[in-house]
Formats: sequence, C-alpha cells, structure tokens
Amino acid sequence: MPLPPVRPGSPATVYFSLLGPLSAVIDGRPLPLGPRKQRLVLATLLSRPNTPVPVDVLTDVVWPEGPPRTARKNLQVYVSAARALFGAVDGDDRGRVVHDCGGYRLRVEEGELDTLRFRTLARAGRAAGERGDLRTAARLLREALDLWGERPPLHDLRDSAGVAEEAERLEARCLTVYEDWAEAEIETGRAGVAVDGLRDLVERHPFRERLRAAWMNSLHQTGRQAEALAVYDDYRQLLARELGLEPSPAMAGLYRAMLGEGRSSRASAPRSAAGGVSLPADSRHFTGREDELTRLLDVSGSPEGAVLVVSGPAGVGKSALAVRAAHMLADSFPDGRVHVRARREDGVPRSRNDMLDELGRLCGVGGPGRPDAARAEEAWQDWLARHRALIVLDDVADEASVRGLLPRAGRSSVLLTARGQLAGLEAVHRTALAALGEDEALELLGTLIGGDRLRTDRASAVRIVRACGALPLAVAVSGMRLAVLRHLPLAEYADRLDDPAAALDELVAGDVSVRSRLAAGWRDLGARDRGALARVAGLAWDGGFTLERAMAALDSDERGTIRAVESLIDTGAVTSPSGEVTAHAALYEVPRLLCLYVREEAGPEGAGARRPALSPGGGASRLLSRG
Repeated sequence: MPLPPVRPGSPATVYFSLLGPLSAVIDGRPLPLGPRKQRLVLATLLSRPNTPVPVDVLTDVVWPEGPPRTARKNLQVYVSAARALFGAVDGDDRGRVVHDCGGYRLRVEEGELDTLRFRTLARAGRAAGERGDLRTAARLLREALDLWGERPPLHDLRDSAGVAEEAERLEARCLTVYEDWAEAEIETGRAGVAVDGLRDLVERHPFRERLRAAWMNSLHQTGRQAEALAVYDDYRQLLARELGLEPSPAMAGLYRAMLGEGRSSRASAPRSAAGGVSLPADSRHFTGREDELTRLLDVSGSPEGAVLVVSGPAGVGKSALAVRAAHMLADSFPDGRVHVRARREDGVPRSRNDMLDELGRLCGVGGPGRPDAARAEEAWQDWLARHRALIVLDDVADEASVRGLLPRAGRSSVLLTARGQLAGLEAVHRTALAALGEDEALELLGTLIGGDRLRTDRASAVRIVRACGALPLAVAVSGMRLAVLRHLPLAEYADRLDDPAAALDELVAGDVSVRSRLAAGWRDLGARDRGALARVAGLAWDGGFTLERAMAALDSDERGTIRAVESLIDTGAVTSPSGEVTAHAALYEVPRLLCLYVREEAGPEGAGARRPALSPGGGASRLLSRG
C-alpha cells in the first residue's frame, strides 16, 4: 500500500536530514544546530535513532585525535544543548534525549528523520517486489531515492572518522536500493528511465557488478546493443588489469545471451545464470537488521570472497539474517549458494567429515565412492578455489568443526552462524547480533498479529515485546500464538509473560518453543560456565550487573571473575558493551528469558544466591580457571 506523504518542514513538525549536509527545519525555516562539535554529537545520535549511543563512541567522534581531560563535561554541555534544541521544538526538553545504558538515546519519529523514512520506503518497495508487484516496487524505491540530496550524506562533517563511517554505510544502502529500483524498472520495460543514472554510478563504482549488469540490460533494452556489449568488455579488461580476474560466470552468461538477442528479447540478469541453490525459504516476516544486513551483503559479496561470523544469543535471529543475505546475494555467486546445518535435529554437533560429505553432494565435489577425510578436504578446497559460491554453515558449535571447510584461496565466501564468538578463527569478519530495537520488535509482532490489532492496544504490545526481551524468536512465537488465539486480549497475554513462573510456558507455538532453544544453549555450556551463569543470572533481573557485583556473586577475585565473565561472553550467554570500556565500568547483561531458564535449571539457590567462600586453591579457583 502507498505510504502517507511526509513533507519536510510541515507546520508543527521538525525534520532532520542526514542525506546531505546535516540540517533541520521547523515550520519551514532552518533550525540552527550550533557549533561543529555540537553538530557532530547530534549527527551521531541521529545516525543511530532510538538506540543508546555509548559515551565512548560520542567521544571518539568529537575528539578523534584523543579527548581532553574535560571531554566528559564538554560532552554533557553538547547533549544539554541538544535537549534545549528539542525543548524549543517540543516545548519540553526532557523527553527527547535520555541517558540510557551508559550512553545517550535520541527519540525521533519516522516523519522527523529522512533516514528513517528512507528505510521504511525501501522495505515497502522490496516487499512489493517480492510479491511480484514491480510497478509499486519501482515507485516506492524511487520515492526513497528522491530523499537523497545532490551532495553526499553528512559531507560537511566527514573529517570525523566516525561520521565518515556512518556516511559510507548510508551510501552503501543507497546503492543497494538504486540497484533494486533499476532492476524493477528494467523488468517492467522502463529501462530508459534508469540508463543514464546507471552510467554515472558505474563510473563511480566500477567494480560493483550488479550495477554494471543493470546498465548492460538497460542499454540492451533501449536498443543500444553495441554499447551494452562494450560495457562488458570494459569490465573484463578492468578486472584483468586491476585484479587479475575474469568476470563471473553469471556476467559472462549475460554477455553471451546479449550477443544472440535483438532488442525485442530481454536478456536474463545474472541471477538467472546462477548455479545450484540449496537454501531454506526466506522468512516473509523478517524485520529490522538494516545495518547488519548491509554489512553481510558488502563483506560476503566482495569480489575477493570472505568468511564472516554472525554470533549472538539463542533466538536472536542469526539464521534468519544469514538466509536473507544468501537469498539477496544471487548476483554475486553464480556457482551456487548452499546452506548446511552444523547440528543434528537433536542439537548434537555434526562432525566436520559429515558436513563435508553433504557439501560435496550439494556442490558436486568428488566422484563415486567415499574418499578418505584428507582427500575429501583437499577436493573441497580445490573446488572452492575454482568457483564463486556462497556457503552458509548454520549453528556452528566450535572452531574445530569448520576449519577445514573454510576457503584458503579463491573467491567463495562462507557465512557462519554461532551462539559463541568462535574466537579461535583467524582472518574472519564478525557481526554480533543483539536484541531488536523496540520499534523493530513491534513491527515484527504486527506482521504476525496484524497492524490494526497492534494499534488498538499498543501499550500492551510494548509490554509483550519487552517481556520477550525484544528477542526475535520470542516475539515471533508470541505473534504466532496470538494469531491463533484471536480472542485473547493483548493485555492478558502481556500479564502472562510478565509472570516469571509462566513466561516460558507461554512462549510455545506448535512445535516451536523458546525453552527448547534455550535448553540447547545450556547443554552446550561446560560445567564451569553453567555454574558461573547460574550465579550471575540472578544479578541481571534489575537490568544488568557490574564486575563488582559479579565478584561478590562468584566469590572470586577480580582476575578470576573477569575470566569467568569473558568466558560467558564467548559462549553468547552474556552480552557486553559494543564500545571499548574498562571492565569496572562495563554493564554486563543476561537476556531476560535466559535468566528465567537458568532459574528453572539451577533453582533459586543457584541463580544468584551467595555461597560459602572457597579458599584460593579450592573449588572457586577451579570453577573460574580457563586453563
């Protein structure tokens, strides 16, 4: 459905823009944003709307060469100025910028910030494309692109490395949306509206194959056959000269198709020339994760290939994110995209040889008979070196089970998902998933129960997602359950989830159970980690715990406590701040639902209860030692 229009600077509204120079208007007039350092703080808060931004991140943005002794006080001044700015807008300076989780969070609505509007339009456009409504998709994607100014995002503040990094992420999202829009226009026979803009973008991003393929197709459709073929030839020479590579088989297939076709026949895009695909279905209810998805697409789809680890607690949506990325990377991997689970149905980890056998069958590696493990691994590495494929290894238990499966050469990419960090793997890119933002969790719930039902009692919907810890699995199970129990008021279900003794019993929909997923993670923990988690989980009921509180609960010294907490972080059971912070200043957290499960398993005495002190050489030392 078309989205209601939002007009920048409409009466009684403030409208901020990051898609160009940082700016704001209110009632049609520019809003002064203050001196440069104050604008840097505001730009950083706006680039992460409705999300806590750690003080350390803001400090690095404002003083990249090193903060002065008065940095924290100065930062408070800039934040106070931002509050005053919103006070002039809202008539109240208390509700917009709040201190939250060791940082500051700026509350802003979609109609008040162009990047939020851009994200909503892009999502709606992609959803229309997935339904096959390409004309609507093209229109919505074009509306998203029209929000961009003539100059690059935040170009006036790019001398700050932190702002420059955010601006580059915004540009990457814009490129992806532009590719989606161009392909939709080409598929509907309107290639002429895209052809000139594609040329300019290809000149600025010469190695971006999806852009170049769209340009070739637009030229081909508009009768400029020779120019379309020349685009491919230029690309082939560029790759050979700069990277020593050939165009992908998909791009070569597009070129060959165009050689034999006239204007009346549309050549297939590279995704049609892709190799074998063995992926789970993409979720129709996938929500949020814009930044993480962009990173997966950019890193995994890079021309030289990559290995990327997506980690996070059970139920945080690692598999859904990896599968969504794999479906969207069709253009980049012409030799196939395959998904292999790293565990059996009962949760027991599979052996490396077992997974290697499945990969061999899916990718056509090896011949008849079963070679020994060393020869099978050698054949697999040879296949990876000669092909351009994407491999998703889902729910990996440990590093040893996947080391021989990761490419040592070539242009293939591997996406690993795991609860733990897999810290022993070298030369990998890492993305750690946290719970959804509250707005994203509400959006996910609404896709399952219906937007009208959610809007009738939004306050109870908020209680539901908060009781779920905004964990995607728990929110999805709640939505599936409520979709069946249409008579159940949201307020009553929220009351059930608020009850610690009943919450996990409520989070079951058919054969999908949050408790069973948490149980799998609990089984993976060693005895020492279980003991430590049972004690610190009791501290997390009030929103987290500090190192000092953990020392008391674990009855250990500082060094032993740090080792124990960091071991739990490695397993994904405990989350830590995303920015650099000393151990004493950090606030560690255990997801609420995991706390509930640990209480069930360990009992009240185990979940945070104090135990008798042990001598340095006794049980506490053995419990906390990682040697």
